[in-house]
Amino acid sequence: MTPPASRPGGTPEGRCLQAVTWLRLESPGTEHCELWESDVGPLLTGTVVLVSEGLPLLVRYTVACDPDWHTREARLVLHQGGTRRTLVLQVDDHQRWWRDGRELPELRGCVDVDLSVTPSTNTLPIRRLGLEVGQARDVTAAWVRLPDLTLERLEQRYTRLSSSLYRYESSGGAFVGEVDTDAHGLVTHYPTGWERVATSEG
Repeated sequence: MTPPASRPGGTPEGRCLQAVTWLRLESPGTEHCELWESDVGPLLTGTVVLVSEGLPLLVRYTVACDPDWHTREARLVLHQGGTRRTLVLQVDDHQRWWRDGRELPELRGCVDVDLSVTPSTNTLPIRRLGLEVGQARDVTAAWVRLPDLTLERLEQRYTRLSSSLYRYESSGGAFVGEVDTDAHGLVTHYPTGWERVATSEG
């Protein structure tokens, strides 16, 4: 079985719906993120600059989804301490995950990618689930831990508390936080993590 064909890199084709800047709260850092609308589905692109393990860390990423907000591809380029590393994840129609062309059976069935250095990937399940206030759903994500680029299967739960507020839980409640979002499902405040400081509509 071969992995799905790669999407082309570079600037996304389509329309930028919103651009945001987040400030990292727990340690020095910032991110510029854009949400794009394209013919094949929504895309998230971001550039993250922060300090990790005492060293400057730069991460550029693109996450491409199908029209229903299922993750189809994630591309990351990481720079730290003079070292450049890359990661390419692809997901086929049967929710099989591939890393640089090699299938990862331990991630089979995961729907979302969750990048540890950004709040942007919370948007994926929030938009896909379309929860009503008071509803909750369990999801399973492929969690990308940075800067080591390791992958884990992560059980998560989203509960919609109001029109803009969600309770996020992971690892069976080991982590719980209330996440504020805007009309696009992009985070405005992530407790102990990120605060949005600027935004513009496309």
